[in-house]
Amino acid sequence: MPEREIRPARPEDRDAVLAFCTNTWEWGDYIDRVWDDWLHYPDGRLFVATIDERPVGLSRLRMLSSTEAWLEGVRVDPEYRHRGLAIALNQAMLLDAMRRGATLARLMTDTNNTNAIGFFEHRHMRKVGVFAPYTAPPLIASSQKRSVQEKTQLATPDDLDEIIDYLNVSNVFPAVGGLYYVGWAAYSITAELLEAKIANQSIYLLRRWDRLDGLAIAEPREEYGGKCLSLGYIDGTAIEAISLIAYDLRRRLPELGLDVVRAYVPDLVLVRDVLNGIEYSWNGFVFYTYERSLV
Repeated sequence: MPEREIRPARPEDRDAVLAFCTNTWEWGDYIDRVWDDWLHYPDGRLFVATIDERPVGLSRLRMLSSTEAWLEGVRVDPEYRHRGLAIALNQAMLLDAMRRGATLARLMTDTNNTNAIGFFEHRHMRKVGVFAPYTAPPLIASSQKRSVQEKTQLATPDDLDEIIDYLNVSNVFPAVGGLYYVGWAAYSITAELLEAKIANQSIYLLRRWDRLDGLAIAEPREEYGGKCLSLGYIDGTAIEAISLIAYDLRRRLPELGLDVVRAYVPDLVLVRDVLNGIEYSWNGFVFYTYERSLV
């Protein structure tokens, strides 16, 4: 019988892994661009599955916080599929996550990937979020003046309690599973996360009629060879509020020295219609986020 092993990846595994990742999608794969980062990431682990010491599978565990684990990058050599390697890699990641203190694990997949969806649901994972990726260019300068009520302002520590109260009664917050997206990973929106994002000047508030009417969590990032404003959560008391916030983030791009807004948009028809109407573009893909409790 062939000898199977799931172990931490080693630098010398790279060529063998990249060889079976060449045709993951029509355009190829991204593993070659992230291999070194994944291999040496301090708070996670890159796994390989081997058959007779030959690497034929890959997966990555990353701790997003002390209790949240993110699972990604599962690949299996086409010649070795249907041998339980994906199950073994998944189990290795979950066990390692629990050893690190994680109480839940999440991952995401394209909604068209029916095989993966069936696999995750069979492994006792539940769908907790859905989003569509959108992009938008900087807003071309206009002579039209916008009122103060149409512009966002950066949150301060004094706003924290009001933000929490707002999210507690929001219709969007539960619809997206209370998640914030950045770097193709989903984080729980907690008081600690909000405090950190306020400190980093990454929360934008829209105030109208002397009340909080909407907010966005967005941060500058280097992605796809350029500088973007990654919009990972957007909310509004009404659709107009979401429109004003998304519009204002486009306006801010030049002053931030950024090239584009890259948004994780809630898969809600009204929200997507609003963004389509203010020149945000959708690539046609939708992604599910799955979660499993580890306690």
